[in-house]
Amino acid sequence: MNTISANDLKTKGVGAIDQALRGQREATITVRGQVKYVVMSREEYARLRECELEAALAESKADLDAGRFVKESVKQHMKRLARLAP
Repeated sequence: MNTISANDLKTKGVGAIDQALRGQREATITVRGQVKYVVMSREEYARLRECELEAALAESKADLDAGRFVKESVKQHMKRLARLAP
C-alpha cells in the first residue's frame, strides 16, 4: 500500500493521490509520521460498499433461517421499544 505524507498532499494536491493509487486499491495518508487516513478510488469504495451490503444481507438471511426475529404489530413493537428504553 502506498503512503502519502500530509505535506506531499498539501504541495502536490490530488496528483499525489492519483500517483499513489496507480496499480493500488488504496493509499494511506500520514500526518506527523502516523497513518491517519485511507484514500481509494470511487470504484473501490463502491466495491467495498457492495461487499458490506452483501454481508449484511447474508447475516439477515441467517437470522431469519435461525428464527432470530420477532413478528409483531407496530403497536406491539412500540411497546417493546418503550420497555427497552433506559
